[in-house]
Amino acid sequence: MLRIENISDADHLKQIALLLQGENDRLHRRLDDLVRENAKLKGQDGERQLELEIQRLQAQMSKLQKMMFGASSERRKGDGGDEPGEQEKKSQTGHGPTEQPELPRVEEVHELPEEARVCELCGGVLDEWKGQEETTEEVSVVRRVFVLKQHKQKKYRCKCGGCIKLAEKPARLVDGGRYSTEFAVEVAVEKYLDHMPLERQVRKMRREGLRVTSQALWDQLWFLSRALKPVYERLKPYILSFPVISADESVWYLLEKGGRKRWYVWGAACPFAVYYRLDPSRSGEVAVELLGDYGGKIITDGYQGYNGLSRDGPHGGKATIVNCWAHARRKFVECEQDYPDECEKALKMIRGLYEVEKQVPNPWSLPEAEREQAFSLLARQRDERSRAITEELKEWAREQLSLPESTFREALEYMLGHWKGLTAFLDDPRVPLDNNRIERGFRGPVVGRKNHYGSKSKRGTEVAAIFYSLIESAKLCGLDPREYLLSATEAALADPGTALMPHELL
Repeated sequence: MLRIENISDADHLKQIALLLQGENDRLHRRLDDLVRENAKLKGQDGERQLELEIQRLQAQMSKLQKMMFGASSERRKGDGGDEPGEQEKKSQTGHGPTEQPELPRVEEVHELPEEARVCELCGGVLDEWKGQEETTEEVSVVRRVFVLKQHKQKKYRCKCGGCIKLAEKPARLVDGGRYSTEFAVEVAVEKYLDHMPLERQVRKMRREGLRVTSQALWDQLWFLSRALKPVYERLKPYILSFPVISADESVWYLLEKGGRKRWYVWGAACPFAVYYRLDPSRSGEVAVELLGDYGGKIITDGYQGYNGLSRDGPHGGKATIVNCWAHARRKFVECEQDYPDECEKALKMIRGLYEVEKQVPNPWSLPEAEREQAFSLLARQRDERSRAITEELKEWAREQLSLPESTFREALEYMLGHWKGLTAFLDDPRVPLDNNRIERGFRGPVVGRKNHYGSKSKRGTEVAAIFYSLIESAKLCGLDPREYLLSATEAALADPGTALMPHELL
């Protein structure tokens, strides 16, 4: 069967488009007839039913067009330019040089040549004017250089001839291996942090003088992942030790000859770590297997696969499911174009909830000794201000009239249907308003999937899960992922029982 995405001929595509347009028109006419016939059988006004159906379809079309061609950001005019829940300082804007506080300073002194040190008025010799100079700055680059390092281990012997010792060399990922730990970390960072496929790394390294194959790079990733696997295995129990965690899932692919299989990235996160697992299924059984023994609060996007974890659910789990205001807000953003006045009212009240959060520093960003005081202040702010906003929002939602199956009705039903989970934050200051923490963490795997299309083997999914977990956890802790991976690997090689998690370096 010929697929459209495999056709490159413009005339052929035009013919197909015309055929599809004609078929679409025919289906629209058939829909008109069916709606009128259905209304007549029910004793309803056929024209009115057709009008309602057209409005519903137009709203759905608007939503699809926005998903396909609209901006991916959900920021709106009047939101202050920040995504809900994000309280990061804005970077410098406007003209002028951007400050570079993290770059190392390299001083280069320029002197006047001897032959130019002559006065143009009297012919005398120009002497250096101590303490006087003009300083300017420029951003430059020092190219990455691969070197072939030779380790020479000196031998020592006793005059008696009975004792000979050899100086030690640094531990390697593989005894007798060709590549250093630093090299393996560099490959991992470029693939799982900078999303550069191995073949692209091979071409880049060749331009820099190193001749290597993608198989050799993959071998380094595998050896490095084996050394770091104990750290990865410690992340999950650490995350589950928190009273509130986030959970989410996204698409991944397992590449095969002639196609690909749809897999899924499952993730769980706390303020200082994120744990990923790749699985071929998106069923609730995976959620139960991943988080089944957890007894705290789990904030999710409303996906029913997590219901098996809930103590109120059919399977009698131990967890309490909490819902995300960013997802409730997103429903209104999606239908705002078709219902501007109604959605503006809802979005304004939801924006008010985030404004309350901004009045208190994020407790998890503070030293441990100061967190309880910050949580108490946040609880008081929510009780005094956020509770009233949610009550007003609920009353407003119940008063709204909307078309059946319309996108606005969908937004209202989503919010009211998850109301208990959405308002859980009012009674527990440790519950965040949204699931943005783990959604931001998923940006790495999602961008990686788009760049290198997924994994070529089951081993590849295991390696991806390890590196995405460690790299995103390091980012949550404000650490340089490269420096963290190197420190954790060196510690594991020096003592195989050492598994150094990112937060332990804070």
